[in-house]
Amino acid sequence: MGLFSFIKEAGAKVFGKKEEKQQAPDPQIAKHIEEEQAIEKSQLESLQEKVLSLNIPIENMNLYFGQSVTVTGKTQTNAEREKIILAVGNVEGVSIVEDKIEVAQPAPEAQFYTVKKGDSLSKIAGEFYDDVKAYPIIFEANKPMLKDPTLIYPGQVLRIPAK
Repeated sequence: MGLFSFIKEAGAKVFGKKEEKQQAPDPQIAKHIEEEQAIEKSQLESLQEKVLSLNIPIENMNLYFGQSVTVTGKTQTNAEREKIILAVGNVEGVSIVEDKIEVAQPAPEAQFYTVKKGDSLSKIAGEFYDDVKAYPIIFEANKPMLKDPTLIYPGQVLRIPAK
């Protein structure tokens, strides 16, 4: 459990077009707050749909907005927990994920790596495993978020499991 940082401007566009925030005149403050809460609720629903669509096993998942996106629930393994954290964090507009996911069978955690311009999975595998041909380990560790080993982007955060 803990806080994980992500690049707010990088990631999947789950929330749609950003709406301009306007200063509400005093008599309409309550209405303005209601509108903000409706937007936040819509964003949480979109984010939850995105995560659930990946079919990563998690019981009783809940998401909460605050200074960060807090994720609660229960998974069987650290790998599932880490994939949920990455699925939430690799969304444009999310910069911090607070992990409150329980793990039934804890195991050593993977490292997280932020993709840089010019990176490829084989280059990353070379850095972490001294073997560029070990890129399938990283690809498999990041499924279902990754659909193709050649489709990664700068700012994306990946799981790097022990070899």
